[in-house]
Amino acid sequence: MTNLNKWKILQSKMALNHPWCKVRQDEIELPNGQVIDDYFVYLKPDVAIILPITSNQEVVFVKQYRHAIGDFFIELPAGGFNPEHESGEVAAVRELEEETGYVASQIKKIATFYDKPSKDTNQLHLYIAENVVKTGKIKFDITEEIEVILIPIDAVLSKIVKGEISVAGTVAALFLGLNLVK
Repeated sequence: MTNLNKWKILQSKMALNHPWCKVRQDEIELPNGQVIDDYFVYLKPDVAIILPITSNQEVVFVKQYRHAIGDFFIELPAGGFNPEHESGEVAAVRELEEETGYVASQIKKIATFYDKPSKDTNQLHLYIAENVVKTGKIKFDITEEIEVILIPIDAVLSKIVKGEISVAGTVAALFLGLNLVK
């Protein structure tokens, strides 16, 4: 049993309500009675991340520009989805094919966890797919320019340690998923 108390929401309003960015402003009362009138919460879609592995024991990564940081990142294929309209499994398979041209005949759920629960509402849904096959059906959205990179499983850990793979959801999926590889 815990002695911790939840925060009390006194008032809540949408500070920004745009299709690409939703921010809620809460007025909250902390358990100690102090009131904070500008606690901002980012209402973000859930994200499906897939760890695709070829029959040659290579991980299929995407390299793309990330504007908030202003640099290129090596990541696993991933994308946002609304769990009320689409399952994480469907989103993971769709993102894999759209971003890389690879398809998975079977995927397995690795885990679901929160990305940044102090400010964000979304969850990350992690999946693994072995023996993925290239079909050539890439379909980028307007913000995507992607390079597909194959990295041998044995080289992945050193790339994380060197900082060449540094996106949290990707790193988590790799550490959790590569333990499942046969």
